[in-house]
Order: sequence, then C-alpha cells, then structure tokens
Amino acid sequence: MKRLVLFTLIVLGLIASPVLAQDVKIGFVDLQKALNLSDSGKAAKEKIKVKVQGYDAEVKAKQDELKKLKEDLEKQALLLSGEAKSAKEREYQQKVKDYQRFTKDIQEELQQADADFTRKILEELFRVVQDLGKKEGYTVILEKTESAMLYGDASVDLTDKLIKAFDKK
Repeated sequence: MKRLVLFTLIVLGLIASPVLAQDVKIGFVDLQKALNLSDSGKAAKEKIKVKVQGYDAEVKAKQDELKKLKEDLEKQALLLSGEAKSAKEREYQQKVKDYQRFTKDIQEELQQADADFTRKILEELFRVVQDLGKKEGYTVILEKTESAMLYGDASVDLTDKLIKAFDKK
C-alpha cells in the first residue's frame, strides 16, 4: 500500500512538472480483464471447469448415499434396538463428516489450482507489460483498479494490446 501511494505521488509529480510532462507517456492496463480474456486465462478457466465436473459425480454419489442412509435410519428407527439405532446414527454422522471433509478438500484443491493458474498468467502478463512499455516508449503504465485509478481515458488503455501481445507469446 505504501508503495502504491509513493508510486502515485511520483506519477503525479511527473505530470505536474510542465518541463517533464511534455515527454511523459502514460498508459494503463486492466489486468483482471486481460486475465479473463486472454487465451491462457480462458484455458485456465476451462481446466478448472473440467476439474469441477470431474468431482460432480463423486459429490452426487456421496450425497445420494447420505440421503439413503438417512431414509433407512428413519424407516428403521422404531424397529431397531437402542444399541443398533445408536450404531446406525454414529455411522450416519461419520459419513456426514467424511462428506464434509471431502467437499472441503475439493474446494481447497480447486482454489489452489485457480491461484496457481492466476499467478503464472499474471507473472507472464507483467513481463509482457514491461516489454510493451519499453517498445512503445511509455514512462509509466498503471494498473486499472477501483482503489488506485479513478479515471483513465480509453486512448491510453493498453489492455487490448496487452492481450494480443500475451496471446502471441
């Protein structure tokens, strides 16, 4: 956060200086848009979607098993002895815990995979932004975020150029 404030002050200082302002070339990129619309970003989303679909059948099977156990427990409740009923309830509760652990593990795995894909893509996007900035003579390229950039003219939005350059790599 301190770095962002310092960076913003430096940029504002450059813009405010009439001598330097003539040579300053500023642009911005929307990294979230680039992440979502680039070929790599789309491929990563598809990989996560495939993983989710792969787990759907397992989750559904476990849900059906729990539902059947619950129904059996309710049907047999009056016919079972106290000890047998307690054993069935413990079995059911253990299956519920197993199901909860399983779904939590899936969720964590999917979040980690998403974070890994995102990190790799962002690292490459940063390299492409630096190359783009050097090749086109930009003094500063900012990231468009709601908290850091309140306005940016579309003529200095480099996001589409970034996506094209990134997809070429």
